[in-house]
Amino acid sequence: MALTELQASVDKNPVTQGEYIALTVTADDDLESQALDTSALLKNFIVGRTSVGRSTQIINFDTRKETRWQILISPKQLGQVTIPAFEINGVKSNPIALQVVDSASQPQQMQNLFLRTSVSSDEAYVGQLITYKVKLYLAVDLQRGVLSAPNLDGAQVKQVGDDKDSTDIVNGRRYRVIERTYSIVADNPGKLMISGVNFSGDVLVNGAGGGMFSFQESRPVQAQGDSTVVTIKPVPQSYVGDWLVADVVALQEDWKDGQTYEAGQPITRNISLYASNADETSLPDLNIPLPPGMRSYPDKAVKKTIARDGQTVAKLTQTVAIVPSKAGDFTLPEVKVAWWNPHLNKEEYATLPARQIKVKPASNTPTPDLTMPTPTTTTSAGYWPAATAILAVLWLMTLGLWLSARRKAPIKVVDRIMATATTPTAPANLQSAIDKDDAAEVLNALLHEVSSIKGQNISLGQLTQLSAPLAAIASKIQAAHYSRTPKETAPLYQELQGALAQFRSDELQKKQQKSPLSSLNP
Repeated sequence: MALTELQASVDKNPVTQGEYIALTVTADDDLESQALDTSALLKNFIVGRTSVGRSTQIINFDTRKETRWQILISPKQLGQVTIPAFEINGVKSNPIALQVVDSASQPQQMQNLFLRTSVSSDEAYVGQLITYKVKLYLAVDLQRGVLSAPNLDGAQVKQVGDDKDSTDIVNGRRYRVIERTYSIVADNPGKLMISGVNFSGDVLVNGAGGGMFSFQESRPVQAQGDSTVVTIKPVPQSYVGDWLVADVVALQEDWKDGQTYEAGQPITRNISLYASNADETSLPDLNIPLPPGMRSYPDKAVKKTIARDGQTVAKLTQTVAIVPSKAGDFTLPEVKVAWWNPHLNKEEYATLPARQIKVKPASNTPTPDLTMPTPTTTTSAGYWPAATAILAVLWLMTLGLWLSARRKAPIKVVDRIMATATTPTAPANLQSAIDKDDAAEVLNALLHEVSSIKGQNISLGQLTQLSAPLAAIASKIQAAHYSRTPKETAPLYQELQGALAQFRSDELQKKQQKSPLSSLNP
């Protein structure tokens, strides 16, 4: 037996660009797998998987052997493409003229797989979310596949939610439909080119020959969606505030009116910002103003994007603890967020109304005793006349000594009086207050230490101007003291002592620099 015949055939002609077809080459002899050279196909085709099969038939003692190569190929260009002739041991196959057409020219009911894409709008503003949907239609069983994201520059692309799987009938043929949604946010104005997505994978099709005994085989497929151009408009010059463009924007807060709060106790506010058809990265930080006499301790804002009923909703949640420092009636100002309505082309505002609150004195603050002491009555003058005489004598002696000292050193007496007037009258021990873990005593002792260093009475409000680190640590200690949940204060006290030591060293250095002797110090 020797090779006498070599035949080549395709399972489909014409073929759409990008579609894979099966090229079959059959030899009437038992040959090695590498006997067929397919390198000539690489010029005009994408060459996929190649499979080799052999068979032997014996009829009336007549033996017939066969070797079959099946090569999956996809044409690279439109028009007429020629599959070259193959040669094995001097025997050649016939060349095949293959007609390649555009996928758009083929009726969809004849296609086993195709893509459809859509965009929510052909115009959008910078920062506005554009919804890009991709639908993959399959009339054959999908074995595996990969759908690429749209390729574009100057924009952020994210997949929204999970893929949706459904069925649809197109031109009388039933298709399996896999839908995927992307959000696109452009960064700059101009023309935004959204290149078509690509799908590549493997499907199961009936094998060559047909009949009741034919088997399904895996066939690679690929498809590409259409490209789209979207016009991106700049931020309007009339807009004021942090740029936010969405369909609808709203502020929401869980708040109960008519409640009374206590000075020094934190008031928790949970405010949520919702923006329909927007991305979480576009949401601005909330500006929550406060009246005088209150401090705020905000947590880090939490942002996320939610896909609901085919809409994309961005949400920002801001939790802030407000601590009133005194009792009284307060007004929490209105919270306002500016946003741009693309449908009306105007600036609008999402608002929370102002809140009226009442703050009562702290329950742990001692109430001063304002009652006058009742005078003690006695029936006899007793020792009062003698005591009065003794006090008069002592007062005269003290006055004499003071006048004598004033004559001798009047300047020192004035200095001493001034020093006494500028020294705090209620000294406190910082370490003792720290050991008690009493925030009020710790802050009182801190002010005493700073006043001693500066030589004048220093209030908590003046501490910020003197030392920002000490003022910041004092605020942290206040927040920890007034928090409803227990907080570790030992690290704060240690940090306070270190900052106080640095402040004392800095002040000493300033005094030395002002002294005339400092220039003589080597």
